[in-house]
Amino acid sequence: MEIQRLHYPLPPDFQGEVCVLAMGYFDGVHVGHRRVIQKAIDIAKSLGVKSAVMTFDPHPREVLGQSGYTQYLTPIDEKLEQMKKMGVDIAYVVYFDISFAAIYPEDFIDEFLVQLCPKHVVVGFDYTFGHRGKGTAITLKEHANGRYGVEVIAPVNRFGEKISSTLIREYLYSGKIVEATQFLGRPYRVRGTVVHGEKRGRTIGFPTANIQLSAPYIVPRNGVYGVRVKLEDKTYYGVMNVGIKPTFENERKEKSLEVHLFDFAGDIYGKAIEVEFWFFIREEQKFSSVDALVVQIHEDVETVKKQFAKYSIV
Repeated sequence: MEIQRLHYPLPPDFQGEVCVLAMGYFDGVHVGHRRVIQKAIDIAKSLGVKSAVMTFDPHPREVLGQSGYTQYLTPIDEKLEQMKKMGVDIAYVVYFDISFAAIYPEDFIDEFLVQLCPKHVVVGFDYTFGHRGKGTAITLKEHANGRYGVEVIAPVNRFGEKISSTLIREYLYSGKIVEATQFLGRPYRVRGTVVHGEKRGRTIGFPTANIQLSAPYIVPRNGVYGVRVKLEDKTYYGVMNVGIKPTFENERKEKSLEVHLFDFAGDIYGKAIEVEFWFFIREEQKFSSVDALVVQIHEDVETVKKQFAKYSIV
């Protein structure tokens, strides 16, 4: 997949390649987003042209000062990876800043969109663009003037609710991992590096890998999870704690991610690690003693193994 990073205004000599273009921020590249992108791919194949996606970096809501948008379901590199897997030919990553946000919808179409040479544009039913989000799918149609066609994709619903990045975020913040997985179409995952921690886990029989995230991912609610881990091209299963470890009063109260891998031993400090959240088993809690904590960890491990056994993988 070819990746082009663009700024507004485009250079005078910029010349896009004829394509069918899907437009959106696409945080999560969830089931609804994939419907939009796949439609662009299908139309492009039927017309014999390239498929393309226009997305933005950073998140428009972050630039506009809306709270809660400094973390991402899919940081830009992972978002592009998902699009590549779908078979997108070209990804246009547009730098989003205040000046870009101020463009009037008609100017965005005339001075930016048409320069990308789309034969067809595909958007979700609720797509907005331009100054104060005044541009809509109707604007795209009314201002096309025969230069491109427009396809609008209807909402996709699960559990009686419209799939959206906002709802997936809410599910993760609530520990509703199964629902988030259904909306994403895959397990939610984070990536990072194994770093040194307090090394307390090994003293109680449960060594853990402490994870420093590689990008500003959304971190699910504090608690204990069943996870699948990819490490050095191998797959492991384990139990992860997300939180502040309240049993240990002297710990720093910064949120941490620690995973105990089943059937694993070795030095992995500095290694890249990928963690998929599969299910939530309990809230993080403070125990009266380390012994009580150890008893609970044993129970957590058995709970997670039994749950994974239902998938016939542990």
